[in-house]
Amino acid sequence: MTISIALLGAGRIGKVHAQAISRDPNAKLCAVTDAFPDAANAVAEQYGCPVRTIEEIISNDTIDAVVICTPTNTHADLIEAFARVGKKIFCEKPIDLDLKRVKSCLQVVKDTGAQLMLGFNRRFDPHFAGIKHEIDRGTLGSLEQATIISRDPGLPPYEYIDVSGGIFRDMMIHDFDMARFLLGEEFTSVQATASVLVDPKVADHNDYDTASVLLTTRGGQQCTITNSRRASYGYDQRIEVFGSLGMCAAENQRPVSIEVATSDGYLRPPLHDFFMTRYTDAYAAEIAAFVAAIADQTVPQPSGQDGLQALILAEAALKSLREGRAVDPAEIG
Repeated sequence: MTISIALLGAGRIGKVHAQAISRDPNAKLCAVTDAFPDAANAVAEQYGCPVRTIEEIISNDTIDAVVICTPTNTHADLIEAFARVGKKIFCEKPIDLDLKRVKSCLQVVKDTGAQLMLGFNRRFDPHFAGIKHEIDRGTLGSLEQATIISRDPGLPPYEYIDVSGGIFRDMMIHDFDMARFLLGEEFTSVQATASVLVDPKVADHNDYDTASVLLTTRGGQQCTITNSRRASYGYDQRIEVFGSLGMCAAENQRPVSIEVATSDGYLRPPLHDFFMTRYTDAYAAEIAAFVAAIADQTVPQPSGQDGLQALILAEAALKSLREGRAVDPAEIG
């Protein structure tokens, strides 16, 4: 069975997903749309698919599924539109930056019985998935602590900061999802701190460039998340999980994994420069999982509810920062 997929949005992340779809033997990229014709035409020419409007994709019964890579403020409307016509939906995070809008969208998904998968690609990274495998097989015993480090190589444009929702909703939301994924528990306490240390102009855009959060479950399990918008040495992505029987860690990845030893010392190549290359395997694996869920008629994961829970944690972190106290996510929603 070949799954016919339409791509909505032909920008940077859309191109990544177009490549993943084209390489999946069980999927076919059958249409592309974008607000910018040149972007859509470039993807269409590269992968041999037609350019279509949103309306044409909605009404085309031969299209099984859509991959939504459009701007965040369009996600909820598009999810609802495609849910109502019975198409399978993959959507990049977040569904929306507003919790009420996310909840109303998910109600439509529930009412229509639609299948929605959210793009938390890091769950599919083979290194992070390897940690989850060891946790599930009991290697680490009872989990006690986790540390997630995520540092970008540099600040995004100010224009992006203005529409991103801020460091907690835009950047750390991936780590909130990873914390839930790895520990397998919901958190009852969120304590956040944040600063502007990279560029003072970030404060003019009502955001932070440096942030840390301590999450605690009802049973006392702890997860520390550290984010920065500047790492001079590359894209810093590490995880460590500690339990009663041991520890498992995923170190930084490099395009070339070698080590050179000379009289000057030990040298290794630089890290990946950003997510486009660091998470290539993860993007391919998540699209493969989406395609497999459609073919097998199973519920795709991560779900829209996972997206909601991650956003609730982000909102709890913001509330913690504003009020200078630990916040129970139950206070948010």
